[in-house]
Amino acid sequence: MPGRTVGKRNRMRIVSAVAVAASASLALAACGSTKDTGSGSTGGGGTGKVGVILPLLTSPFWQSYNDYVPKTAKSEGVDALKTVNSNSDPSQQITDIDNQLNQGVKGLVVAPLDSAAIEAGLKQAERKGVPVVAVDVAPDKGKVAMVVRADNVAYGTKACDYLGAHITSGKVVQIMGDLASVNGRDRSEAFRSCVKKKYPKLKVLEIPAKWESDTAASKLDTLLNANPDIKGIYMQAGGVYLAPTLQTLKSKNLLKPAGSKGHIVIVSNDGIPQEFEAIRKGEIDATVSQPADAYAKYGMYYIKAAMQGKTFQPGPTDHDSTIVKLPSGILEDQLPAPLVTKDNVDDPKLWGNSVK
Repeated sequence: MPGRTVGKRNRMRIVSAVAVAASASLALAACGSTKDTGSGSTGGGGTGKVGVILPLLTSPFWQSYNDYVPKTAKSEGVDALKTVNSNSDPSQQITDIDNQLNQGVKGLVVAPLDSAAIEAGLKQAERKGVPVVAVDVAPDKGKVAMVVRADNVAYGTKACDYLGAHITSGKVVQIMGDLASVNGRDRSEAFRSCVKKKYPKLKVLEIPAKWESDTAASKLDTLLNANPDIKGIYMQAGGVYLAPTLQTLKSKNLLKPAGSKGHIVIVSNDGIPQEFEAIRKGEIDATVSQPADAYAKYGMYYIKAAMQGKTFQPGPTDHDSTIVKLPSGILEDQLPAPLVTKDNVDDPKLWGNSVK
């Protein structure tokens, strides 16, 4: 049993260590791109393997994100494993999370497929003390260090305002994403609400397409048969909806170039090179550029910070975004997502123009 002298020395060491830790926390809080509270260490203490789980790879957007991951991991000093593709299956995604945890990863960067279902995977990670950063989709529940995402409500509103500015009255279609995802819900409700409030002469027709290209094509074909007088289309994901939409319109002789009689005004979301080319050709009119490069960069930035025990507070960042607290209490870094039209489609700063 240790004597009193040893106990006193231990207490002195503890007090000294606490003082050093407090000084380090204050130093950390004075720098960085956000307010950093410097909480206790979690994960691998700032080091260790990081698992990166993708929702799918059938979309050019996610293919681009996948290409950015190893580059940004290297630049951010993160030891990222080879990415895992959940192939549009929420159940598989939970299995993928479990497999990564069993491999001993110290951090996870996950793009959730289902905002509710992902909670099971987040609980697995929390039980093992592994921090998680969610990219693109916010979970309804569960513990994450940060959500890296653009403002999806703004996506729907920007699309609404663009169509409203170019169509005085008539039918417009929104090809929706999966309503099990907060992204699909945010974009759909924002578009619907904006039209109702600001452009009451527009009639919204809706296609629930679940981020599936075949579903979008078949339902759009059916809808056009019954409504050949459609004047506008809002596609919530150009990566999966662009090709089938253009092909369906072309098959019905409804794909008219912008500025010509009978042109259907089309606004998209994603910012992939294929959308930019369609804008240049006059096939579509605009898209909202969802930042695939920044998703990868700040996914890595925040998982490294979380593994070092850092935490953040709501407010502006040093990378032109704002951290907000969601109703669930989760923090989300809302990255900028500009509207792209023929006026700025060639801007070299847009990630879609840098993809080779």
